[in-house]
Amino acid sequence: MANLKTRPFDAAHYLRDEADMAAYLQAAIDDGDPALLAAALGDVAKARGMSQLARDTGLSRESLYKSLSGERAPSSDTLFKVLHALGLKITLSPIETGS
Repeated sequence: MANLKTRPFDAAHYLRDEADMAAYLQAAIDDGDPALLAAALGDVAKARGMSQLARDTGLSRESLYKSLSGERAPSSDTLFKVLHALGLKITLSPIETGS
């Protein structure tokens, strides 16, 4: 039997444009888990380039990697800096109920 070599899945490889990134982040927001949103932002940041994001936010790469690892939710300050640097914004709408 041949050895099958695999690599871990990396969503950053599939986030090709702003529409992909926005849809991916919206799915994370819809899930309601702040750590998942942080991890999704990390994937988007990797797709765009973490070094450039660090320059655009004024945060260190190390700080961004920690904040966007998915192990914890980033501070609101970091969240807004990252979203702004990525050219994204949060919009709110009422939750649709089944009634």
